[in-house]
Amino acid sequence: MSTVTITAAEINKLRQATGAGMLDCRKALTETNGDFEGAIDWLRKQGQKVAAKRSDREAKEGVIIAKTSADNKTGFVVCISCETDFVSKNADFVAFAQSIADAAVANNVKSAEELNEVSVNGAKVSDLINDKLASIGEKIGVAKFERIEANYVASYIHGANRMGVLVGLSSDAVEAGKDVAMQIAAMNPLAVDPDSIPAATIERERAIVVETMKADPKMAGKPDEMIAKIAEGKLNAFFKENTLLAQAFVKDGGKTVGEYLKSVNADLKVTQFVRVALG
Repeated sequence: MSTVTITAAEINKLRQATGAGMLDCRKALTETNGDFEGAIDWLRKQGQKVAAKRSDREAKEGVIIAKTSADNKTGFVVCISCETDFVSKNADFVAFAQSIADAAVANNVKSAEELNEVSVNGAKVSDLINDKLASIGEKIGVAKFERIEANYVASYIHGANRMGVLVGLSSDAVEAGKDVAMQIAAMNPLAVDPDSIPAATIERERAIVVETMKADPKMAGKPDEMIAKIAEGKLNAFFKENTLLAQAFVKDGGKTVGEYLKSVNADLKVTQFVRVALG
């Protein structure tokens, strides 16, 4: 039995992340000694429908700007956070965030820390942020910063600056880049393909599938070899749903994203992507 004190805040955090009931969340945290990730796995092993962990870099409120360099070989996503949606929807605040994103592109910055040190109209970004904080009375800052390089980078902003996507492609493909960026925004894949998913994540998923099957009365007495074979089939379904190239293309459900790319250019590949969302 756990000796760790489980707080209401921890239970609520798990509830928000998984959608599970409060009592189930308390039980999961108790059984795992307060380990948040372990509690998610515990819930899934009990058959709870818990969403797979995504790679989104989340912030609560703010403005997200996604931009590329003039040659489309470098992409940047900048999230300037604030405390309320009232501020995030303000035109002046959106313009302020845009000016910081423009500075990121102009100076080809590599990190949020570097971005805070660059100048906009003669003042450092960090100083401008402090001035803005003082004027609006809310805590703001460079909450998230992402950067990718590729032979061609497409950018996409969705939902009134609430989400930004960058897609790296192996060659120029303006329309395909936009289509794939919109796919990522809509379907939130975990990775480009199964090879891009960390081995530890795959093993974690496999273990959950196997344990869930063993707990199913319908599988009682089934040999381990059969369970393992069925588990691999379930993993393939997991890859199909959660990897970009295997997903059904949102603009044409009759083909996968991978098939769509081949129809554009047989050699066209997605090298990487990033999706930053407010949540």
